[in-house]
Amino acid sequence: MDERLQKQLAFALEIDKEKNIFRQTHLSGHGRNENDAEHAWHMAIMAYLLREYANEEVDITKVMLMCLIHDIVEIDAGDTYAYDEENLKTQKAREDAAKERIFSILPDDQKKELIALFDEFEEYETAESKYAHTLDNLQPLMLNNSNDGSDWVEHGVTASTIYGRQRKTKLGSEKLFEVTDQIIKEHVRKGTIRE
Repeated sequence: MDERLQKQLAFALEIDKEKNIFRQTHLSGHGRNENDAEHAWHMAIMAYLLREYANEEVDITKVMLMCLIHDIVEIDAGDTYAYDEENLKTQKAREDAAKERIFSILPDDQKKELIALFDEFEEYETAESKYAHTLDNLQPLMLNNSNDGSDWVEHGVTASTIYGRQRKTKLGSEKLFEVTDQIIKEHVRKGTIRE
């Protein structure tokens, strides 16, 4: 086996570890905690299905790949809960170190390609990255809604905190932000999200 293929297969095996990174979000039906690989897969499918609601025309293959790789760094950095202010302070440094180690397993051309795609997602400037972030925000919100807001209740999350996280959702999709807004308002009305 040549060196290039060895590196590609080593990376493919390394990213299997993403299945062991569990998130705060639970699967629908009050299931177990979701893992990062499930989250990425779910986002990628949603990105394709909901692409007509993106604010701008997007390269859907690029968006789907962003969705699939955006949390690979959590193999080393761990999952940072969206509302954990303390760990959010060190998230970028942890993820940058992880990005370098994990993507360096690949041949140089693919390392550069995937790091550029990861960085584009993080920079939030292109139509593709804005739309991918919309899905990254909507997917856990949708699961939590399906579970009667139990994760919000458990963590005592407020409406203003959720809106703070969701404020950029509309940059990728005005329509999907409307859905987000409806979900949040319904849970505030029910009392599962504090005002």
